[in-house]
Amino acid sequence: MMLKFAQVLDAQGLARARELLAAGPWQDGRATAGRQAAAVKNNEQLQAGSEAAQQLQALVLQALERQPLFFSAALPKRVLPPLFNRYGGQSNAYGSHVDQAIRYLPGGVQRLRSDISCTLFLSEPEDYDGGELVIEDSFGEQRVKLAAGDLVLYPGSSVHRVEPVTRGTRLASFFWIESMVRSAEQRRLLYDMDQSLMALRAAHGESADTVRLTGCYHNLLRLWAES
Repeated sequence: MMLKFAQVLDAQGLARARELLAAGPWQDGRATAGRQAAAVKNNEQLQAGSEAAQQLQALVLQALERQPLFFSAALPKRVLPPLFNRYGGQSNAYGSHVDQAIRYLPGGVQRLRSDISCTLFLSEPEDYDGGELVIEDSFGEQRVKLAAGDLVLYPGSSVHRVEPVTRGTRLASFFWIESMVRSAEQRRLLYDMDQSLMALRAAHGESADTVRLTGCYHNLLRLWAES
């Protein structure tokens, strides 16, 4: 399931993010890539653990908490603190790869299964040429280049790449989620049911049928979730 969410970061949040990103420090993006990904990764990454990175992580995570549809789609159990990358100049692309299945949370003790990958765009699309996130799925390639502040969520198992940036600079945040519901098919069913329930409540209020369907949703979540 690939979903897009508009204006996760508002204008004020974007301005603050760009101010922090300008401060750096930046490093070679291959420092955090696995063996296969490192062979095709050519970008820069904000140094993890830096003051700027910590403030940006808090900014993004707080913005996600204000997105109920994001929670409905991802059903997050753990979220890897967001990372930040930059494409431009000689460090301008990321070839086809699959994200590592297991990531370590800061501290290197707890592990996270990367069920869902997320990219939050921080540059306006007209500020750079190229730089599309290309996601391969059963329906073919999906090319994603969103407005600054918008986010795309897609399966962590997808083969994907970032096309070369030929003009300007592409800034983005990226992170992974371990969902309470491991199965992508089950997450999709729950998300569709939740969206239908919200529409029914808006049209008919808390009717007896809506209450029963809500019970079905939560009983399925109870059956499938790992809390």
